[in-house]
Amino acid sequence: MTAKARSIVVTGCSSGIGRDAAFALRRRDWRVFATCRSASDCRELETEGFESLVIDYEDENSIEAATGTILERTGGTIDALFNNGAYAVPGAVEDLPRDAMRAIFEANVFGYLDLTNRLLPAMRRQGHGRIVNCSSVLGFTALPFRGAYVSTKFALEGLTDTLRMELRGTPIRVVLIEPGPITTEIRRNSRSHFEKWIKWEDSALRDKYESRFIPALYDDSPSRDPGELPPSFVTAKLIHALESPNPRPRYLVTTPTYICAAIKRLLPTRASDRILGR
Repeated sequence: MTAKARSIVVTGCSSGIGRDAAFALRRRDWRVFATCRSASDCRELETEGFESLVIDYEDENSIEAATGTILERTGGTIDALFNNGAYAVPGAVEDLPRDAMRAIFEANVFGYLDLTNRLLPAMRRQGHGRIVNCSSVLGFTALPFRGAYVSTKFALEGLTDTLRMELRGTPIRVVLIEPGPITTEIRRNSRSHFEKWIKWEDSALRDKYESRFIPALYDDSPSRDPGELPPSFVTAKLIHALESPNPRPRYLVTTPTYICAAIKRLLPTRASDRILGR
């Protein structure tokens, strides 16, 4: 496929990783369908010259409508998909309501599956394609008070690995990107979900919420996380995943991600729990 002909759907383009990827790929002559959850964010991207449509992973109708429009505009082809949008519901596992877990799985897992499965037939027909799913260091490493997000990313990794195996022998490549701390709005955006779902005042872990977790969640100071990098570092790995003739199955981003991978690989479970659970 020629550079001029390449087309990609990128989700979560209102800010952070998705927005950076959309602009960088357009500079590399990709035709970018930059999608967002809200119509107002899409209108803003349209003023920037993008073809922008609403895709809300929790809304099947938005996925169906957007993919139909995209495939109509491209004549039924699509070269790549970057599943990126996601959110967190911070809080201890014992404080997570069932409905909160239903909602976050709709956004972080089921929506990825739905969008992928609606575009995959076009990739099969045309005989090529790239599917890149944005996971996280929390897709293979658990951390306290992040159980909802961790569980969705673990599920996404299993789903992605299975799809990669099932597409082995085809010209469709399936890739995971696993960022660590990246400068995005996910911490700020997660606060409303925490306030909606987590009754921390009644929790057996109230002392931990008050002493450590809540101050960290509402901390807006710069460089909050050791090793935090801008979204462009994720975009660099995405470009390799999309344009390399032989992309890697996984791309780790940030030093903390590499450290966590080494801890999980080299240490027994009890030892890694002691290090990562602090």
